[in-house]
Amino acid sequence: MNRKLLLFLTLLTALALAACGGKSDNNSGKQEQGDASKTSSETITYESETGPVEVPADPKRVVVLSSYAGDLIKLGVPIVGVDSWSADNPNFRDGLKNAEVVSNEDVEKIIELEPDLIIGLNNIQNADKLEKIAPTVLFTYGKNDYLQQHIEVAKVVNKEKEATEWADDFRKRAKETGEKIKAKIGADATVTVVENYEKQFYLFGDNWGRGTEVLYQAMGLKMPDKVKEVALEPGYFAISQEVLGDYTGDYVVMSLAEDQDTSFMDAGWFKEMDAVKNDRLIKSNAKTAYFNDAMTLDDQLKFFEEQFLGAE
Repeated sequence: MNRKLLLFLTLLTALALAACGGKSDNNSGKQEQGDASKTSSETITYESETGPVEVPADPKRVVVLSSYAGDLIKLGVPIVGVDSWSADNPNFRDGLKNAEVVSNEDVEKIIELEPDLIIGLNNIQNADKLEKIAPTVLFTYGKNDYLQQHIEVAKVVNKEKEATEWADDFRKRAKETGEKIKAKIGADATVTVVENYEKQFYLFGDNWGRGTEVLYQAMGLKMPDKVKEVALEPGYFAISQEVLGDYTGDYVVMSLAEDQDTSFMDAGWFKEMDAVKNDRLIKSNAKTAYFNDAMTLDDQLKFFEEQFLGAE
């Protein structure tokens, strides 16, 4: 298995855990998954999934090993080490300009970064070693819905108030935008989210990044029934390229991995799909679309507003 395929499948495996996650618009975002309380002027205690963790009240050197870089950037928290997926996201470039690319296996390199806090997923290896370097908080991907997860990360860095205000505002903005879009394209118009990879396509449900949380949960746009049948419960579904037309809705949001073969876009079967013929194909950059952190959600909401309604 080549490295790119392994990385892709690793991400899909992590995202697979999100299939059991809750839906944010049916949730007030006030879940009691964790709690941060002051213990002194310098530290707080975060009630993590595995118990209380004493963390800095104002962290200055955070290593984030998966998924949550955009949340920390949004909160203005300094990052000194970051996973390769986040480092490849052009939207994170400014926020990560002082960060080194590391993984959970780079124990010595992480030590050299002298972090005061480490955040990541609970399925990583070497967690016991990381805990000896700095206070470490690990999350189960998908245990919290996509808005509550931002709030949980914020609790760890003592910024719960800011995150909660952002989540409430995002929910309101997304609903308003969704209503405008549905008024323009029709309340029953459907949207398919798909990504290309190695001569295949992946269809996505409603909580797998690629803008699915924004489109389906936050804005309330509809997923084609055929996509819902195969992708909603497992989270994603692989198909051969030539049958894509069987799953496309009125609109297609295509997360394009440009380091993959995109010659299918010149194929006759692709050009004959209704969404393509009617100029209802929306192309996004896969490197920015993978994520569902707060910074990415804001970017995606703006992107879809422009694509569906036109730039003001």
